[in-house]
Amino acid sequence: MTKTTQFKRLLHSDRLVFLMEAHNGLSAKLVEEAGFPGIWASGLAISAALGVRDNNEASWTQVLEVVEFMSDATDIPILLDGDTGYGNFNNIRRLVRKLEQRGIAAVCVEDKLFPKTNSFIRGERQPLAEIEEFVGKIKAAKDAQSDPDFCILARLEGFIAGWSLEEVLHRAKAYQQAGADALLVHSKKQSPDEVLAFAQAWDGSSPLVVVPTTYYSAPVERFERAGIRMVIWANQNLRSCITAMQKTCRQIFTERSVGTAEDQIASIKEVFRLQNAEELLQAEERYLPKRLESTRAIILAASRGGELGELTRAKPKAMIPVGGIPLLHKLVHQFRAARIKDIIVVRGYGKQEVNAPGVHFVDNDDFENTAELLSLSKAVSHLEGELVISFGDILFRKHILQNLLVEEHDIAIVVDAAGKNRGQIKGYVDFVSTTRPYSLEYSEEAVFLADIGPDLPAETIQGEWIGLIKTTARGTAVLRTGLEELSERPDFSRLRFDDLFRHLLARSVRVQVLYITGHWLDVDDLDDLDRAQAF
Repeated sequence: MTKTTQFKRLLHSDRLVFLMEAHNGLSAKLVEEAGFPGIWASGLAISAALGVRDNNEASWTQVLEVVEFMSDATDIPILLDGDTGYGNFNNIRRLVRKLEQRGIAAVCVEDKLFPKTNSFIRGERQPLAEIEEFVGKIKAAKDAQSDPDFCILARLEGFIAGWSLEEVLHRAKAYQQAGADALLVHSKKQSPDEVLAFAQAWDGSSPLVVVPTTYYSAPVERFERAGIRMVIWANQNLRSCITAMQKTCRQIFTERSVGTAEDQIASIKEVFRLQNAEELLQAEERYLPKRLESTRAIILAASRGGELGELTRAKPKAMIPVGGIPLLHKLVHQFRAARIKDIIVVRGYGKQEVNAPGVHFVDNDDFENTAELLSLSKAVSHLEGELVISFGDILFRKHILQNLLVEEHDIAIVVDAAGKNRGQIKGYVDFVSTTRPYSLEYSEEAVFLADIGPDLPAETIQGEWIGLIKTTARGTAVLRTGLEELSERPDFSRLRFDDLFRHLLARSVRVQVLYITGHWLDVDDLDDLDRAQAF
């Protein structure tokens, strides 16, 4: 059943129906889960949530965007508080067409002038629209709809403005004859006497709707006996969340901690549930390329990290805590977050201290006398399929790994274009020269490695390799062959990755460069460690 048909049936139900206010996708979801059959998309609440007044300060297109999110998040019908229709007859025609496109079931329009003012702010001073003008709006709205079940509710503001029952009834009959599907009778009295008097005098030819904001204590049975079909609780969700957020903010500010508040607020898990995060995980299983599932990571973490002094006397650099979490564990977490489950760690110094759950370890026991390529060769049996190789002492933002994984070239490396001058600060730096320097201008032309090493001429340097490589299955095979060829050299134990890359370049192997500008760091010394704590 369409949402428009659902709403029309609610209007003509033989039982009193209740709608609850919502002002965004999340609150709409909560209304639905609470059991309400429909939602009131309150103009006051939406305006307040956007931080503006209920005086048409939020444009109709901004309101439209909000209710679209509400509609997407729910399966029950939404009645939009359409204020005065956001203009004249032409504006409301366009509004109705746009609401239908977004699955909104109905709109309520009040017979005041544009721009509107909230009914509870000096309502008696607010002029009403001429009857003929408002009748024209209703007719235009009905002519604009393409779904026969889309509903137009005419909101009677006569009582708010201080008019008599006779005038409100006169207007109601004109609006009903113009095609309004229902009438919303509004009042700011503390008792429901005005709306009940109207209901008693009304001939019942159109369903009646009331909004008991000020006369909320009236028993709802009185509305039911009066023949009223729908009650709208118009702003209670907005007001309740204001109270809750004020309390939480004051408590956290006063206590300088979230410890107490955590026990009183919804869990992150509940937020994810309301966002339907599980559906996205299932969709990823269905639609994402399965090749990412088979990607393997090798982390080189054999060195002690002597520049960290006493900190690495009892444990290797890879296990030094950063923000309370070992550096290695942070890397492992990032790879698993990118759906890389098969992780190999090459360890050496203090290997008995190197640990991470679900990780396979290989050892380089001669770590003191060897360099990077010999450590990599210890994991040669794992050099197959799609692969990511990472130094064990780097941190990087997750988008860097995500962008690297989708590169299609056989061998790709990450280069920091902002790292041209690091050699003056660091000792050994993998400077790179490329086929094209970094540019802010977009280009579809791929960039490739031209040279790499710590001693490149300054004028040729385009950045620094950060210690992150990604290879396809074919690229891994090329990398493995190059490693095997270099292993024949007598100085193999002292060779580094720049030696491997230059070896590949000499054989016309293309190595793609993925440029970044910062958003990573390596942990070499105590200053780096300090920066890492705040990374």
